[in-house]
Amino acid sequence: MKQQGAHPEDTEGTPDASSRPDTAEGPDGAHRDVAHIDEVEGDEPLLPARVHRPSDLMRLVGGVLAVVVLLAIAAFAHGTTSGLEQDINKGTGQAPDLLIKIAGLASSIAILLVPVAFAIERLIKRDGLRIADGVLAAVLAHGVTLATDLWVARAAPDSIQDALTQPSPGDIHALTDPVHGYLAPVIAYMTAVGMSRRPRWRAVLWVVLLLDAFSMLVTGYTTPFSIILTVLIGWTVAYGTLYAVGSPNVRPTGRTLMAGLRTVGFRPVTASREEAADAAESGDRGRRYFVTLEDGPPLDVTVVDREQQAQGFFYRAWRNLALRGFATRRSLQSLRQALEQEALLAYAAIAAGANAPKLIATSELGPDAVMLVYEHTGGHTLDSLADEEITDDLLRDTWHQVKALQSRRIAHRRLVGDAILVDRSGTVILTDLRGGEIAAGDLLLRMDVSQLLVTLGLRVGAERAVASALSVLGPDAVADCLPMLQPIALSRSTRATLRRLARDRAEREREAVLEASRHSRPARAPDADDSHPAVLDKAGKKAVRAEQRAEKRAIDEAIEEAREEDLLSQIRHEVLRIRPQAPVEPARLERVRPRTLISLIAGAIGAYFLLTQLTHIEFGPLISNAEWGWVAAAMLFSALSYVAAAMALLGFVPERVPFLRTVAAQVAGSFVKIVAPAAVGGVALNTRFLQRAGVRPGLAVASVGASQLFGLGCHILMLLAFGYLTGTEKTPSLSPSRTVIGGLLTVAVLVLVVTSVPFLRKFVVTRVRSLFAGVVPRMLDVLQRPQKLITGIGGMLLLTACFVMCLDASVRAFGDESTSVSIASVAVVFLAGNALGSAAPTPGGVGAVEATLTVGLIAVGLPSEVAAPAVLLFRLLTLWLPVLPGWLAFNHLTRKAAL
Repeated sequence: MKQQGAHPEDTEGTPDASSRPDTAEGPDGAHRDVAHIDEVEGDEPLLPARVHRPSDLMRLVGGVLAVVVLLAIAAFAHGTTSGLEQDINKGTGQAPDLLIKIAGLASSIAILLVPVAFAIERLIKRDGLRIADGVLAAVLAHGVTLATDLWVARAAPDSIQDALTQPSPGDIHALTDPVHGYLAPVIAYMTAVGMSRRPRWRAVLWVVLLLDAFSMLVTGYTTPFSIILTVLIGWTVAYGTLYAVGSPNVRPTGRTLMAGLRTVGFRPVTASREEAADAAESGDRGRRYFVTLEDGPPLDVTVVDREQQAQGFFYRAWRNLALRGFATRRSLQSLRQALEQEALLAYAAIAAGANAPKLIATSELGPDAVMLVYEHTGGHTLDSLADEEITDDLLRDTWHQVKALQSRRIAHRRLVGDAILVDRSGTVILTDLRGGEIAAGDLLLRMDVSQLLVTLGLRVGAERAVASALSVLGPDAVADCLPMLQPIALSRSTRATLRRLARDRAEREREAVLEASRHSRPARAPDADDSHPAVLDKAGKKAVRAEQRAEKRAIDEAIEEAREEDLLSQIRHEVLRIRPQAPVEPARLERVRPRTLISLIAGAIGAYFLLTQLTHIEFGPLISNAEWGWVAAAMLFSALSYVAAAMALLGFVPERVPFLRTVAAQVAGSFVKIVAPAAVGGVALNTRFLQRAGVRPGLAVASVGASQLFGLGCHILMLLAFGYLTGTEKTPSLSPSRTVIGGLLTVAVLVLVVTSVPFLRKFVVTRVRSLFAGVVPRMLDVLQRPQKLITGIGGMLLLTACFVMCLDASVRAFGDESTSVSIASVAVVFLAGNALGSAAPTPGGVGAVEATLTVGLIAVGLPSEVAAPAVLLFRLLTLWLPVLPGWLAFNHLTRKAAL
């Protein structure tokens, strides 16, 4: 049955029906009616008239960055630009006048005739859409040039104006145009209509541009920077237009496929589109068709077009940026390169003795698509097989195919379930070889082994997957792949499956904890809940503590029973049973991590903001007039904060932990948060410290989680309380200001939105439930010792008070009575800045905290010349100066096995 929305031209007449069979075998082995010749079943639905190419967006971004760099050079390298202009003027001043006149006349004529000639050529070939795109790009480029001219004349710095203009030869009191209003539209038009992709027209284009630039420079009507800026604006506007409106879709239809098969000697009857199992990852692998012929066996045809090949471009570009070169492949290949690579891999795999689809023909389908014709293999993919059909012989056969590839240094690069085909006879065939690599290095070959181990382990378990690999590859080859056994080295679909399984395991563990907690509570009398521990006798208190200990043991046992190892750990353990000395340290595959990139960007933004604030401050007189008594007070409050942090942690740990060593651990945290985000480094260090102090891992995590949870609650309550007090400072009554009311209403609206949207509500409930699953049982232990709870909550309040007083002392160190602000305002500024610092991905919140605190202090009425140095002093005392003591404490605790 033909899919609804298919192209009407996908069917056409063919030779008489008597010359062909009435049935043909389909990909599933069934016979189907082929009464309709040249029919394409399951073809693409109605294709969009235009597509948005990622390459156009990348060129747009590149053009914008180039314009910014050019203007930056013009602004900050004034001497260089002036010298360059003088050298060019001296060199061109010796050109003969006749040559100058001829070049000027030729360029003036060509700049008008070339676009018109190309437009006529396109209209003759019925390609009017490209001409419309070019005209639109030209109009937009003209508007951008007018806006740029206006900006340079009225608002640009003098250095930029000098680089882009010079006195006009006809009128020394007038300046030349910064951007040429006629040249930029022509460049935009030529780029948008695609002249640069046609060799002859491209040559003409470059000759016209060079002639025009030469004549304008020699006659003194422009500058080199003006010419470059004009070209960049035209180029950038053209690609921006193409990405915004889209490029004409040239994807080949089913009718084109049938015609292409005839050109290589086949006589097709029908073609059925085979849907990909994973469109997100396999979108660049082409469209696949099952084609029946009038005579001969059927074919498998893969069609690759330019638009489909560009799918996943940004993901591949990020992988190329984040991973080292040996672990990646080119993010965007030309069609010719893709065709040649797949053909080469197909022939090389068969030559190596592996079972792979046999390539029998290739052909272009117009300028923007290619097709590869294979012999039909049939069968089912590994993903579609039932569990009982995956036998040990099938697993070993799969490893034999991989061994054959690796014997000739061929890396498959994508050994997932849908790339492993099992035909009707049970033979394993490796497909999807396009992403492979010839003459691959050892790391790529080991990545193939690790990927196939995980692929098979997801279906048959780690034990059978490792056993089958050992029987074919041997223990040494399997053990060598352990450093590659990490998520970043696996395929995109495999990583998604592992994340889903991890969420399922975590959910089962939470359910087991909650179930154990419910069943371990004995039934109590109706009035038992109303009794208070203070009125219970000694026997009753013992009974209550016994019940709580029993509940705690039940929860611990449930956690142990429900805990499951992830698949990667199971595979490692199976391999280590055979080779205990095998290397397990993960190989360094990442060049840059997303968090590192975000940290660099956030840090650069924060540094830029601080530098703009500091340029207006004279530090010499400011430091000489600083109140050093308040500086000493700020240092004291900063040191006291580590004692408060230790109290805040130990208040939620019922076990006995040395207090002074806990203080040292908090000092060590000042070093850790420099190399990790504040919300991550402190939690990891405290958890590790408690485990080393004798607290069980699950209980250590629960204690730190309880401390974080109570800290978050106290933080929010104090922020609301101090915000309310700040809002009432400037009003005669105790009613808060409109700003505070507006902020509270905004928060209330956000809460309502989160609770009303099912997806967001489920997300929040899941996170809160997972948090309380471990924290609540721990809090029951803490509640039995009120002094512990008082210590924890008091430590949190004292910790916040220390930081607020430190910031207030820093402000007073550089200010006076006329510039002072209330302690409530300082508290609000600190609490807001600390919240942002915890959320920021930068280590210690660098950049985000400084910017927030400075803006906050200025907003509450503190002058910028006082706010900026006060924030710098505060961060110096709380972040940078403690780094060295923190490093010493970290090393000391590490040597003492306390971390």
